[in-house]
Amino acid sequence: MMKTMIKLTMSLGLTVLVAQQATAQQNRNCAPREAVVERLATTYGESRQSIGLGEQGMVIETFASDDTGTWTITVTTPNGLTCLVASGQSWEELAEALPPQGNDA
Repeated sequence: MMKTMIKLTMSLGLTVLVAQQATAQQNRNCAPREAVVERLATTYGESRQSIGLGEQGMVIETFASDDTGTWTITVTTPNGLTCLVASGQSWEELAEALPPQGNDA
């Protein structure tokens, strides 16, 4: 019985530690929207290129810079917290035409 209690306590402690690390890692990539937009503009020269509405009122935005070629995708929650989802290099703006109707391409 004592070994079971020790194992249970250690397992619970490890679970709490992993959860705390995951939360800290997620929060590191999130901040109030105004701060994120300002940082993207001043550090990378990025401005908003597209916007869309996701599930549960989430706003998805793409920021990019033609000068630096960097891009960032963000998600903003209804309470104004913005999180970085992805970022990268070699941004290109495309204007591709839709395939003709009736074409299964």
